[in-house]
Amino acid sequence: MDNHHATIVGYETPDAAEFKVIAHANNSGPGGNSNESASNHLEITLIQKYFKEIATHLLNAEEVHLTGTGTIQEQFIRYLGETPQFKHTATTESTSNRMSDEKLLEFVSGKFN
Repeated sequence: MDNHHATIVGYETPDAAEFKVIAHANNSGPGGNSNESASNHLEITLIQKYFKEIATHLLNAEEVHLTGTGTIQEQFIRYLGETPQFKHTATTESTSNRMSDEKLLEFVSGKFN
């Protein structure tokens, strides 16, 4: 996960044995804007939309691990904690460079198996 792209990995069904890439979410960012205030508001709105898009794929998650670059993971963990349906979801994070889908699957499998 970074500010512009998230790869969501999980089980396709509750009884699945392997992790799969179940979705990708994108945040194009506010683009160019000559008004700094309007740009900041748009950026906040787009990040909230990005978080909501990711969360739609986590509805039954008991545990979520976030990895990526920057501080967006911390913001997303705070978002999950403030969202009633995720209040009791366990969250952890780590910092890593961007990974291919295959490397991410290996990483998540190693983390949870």
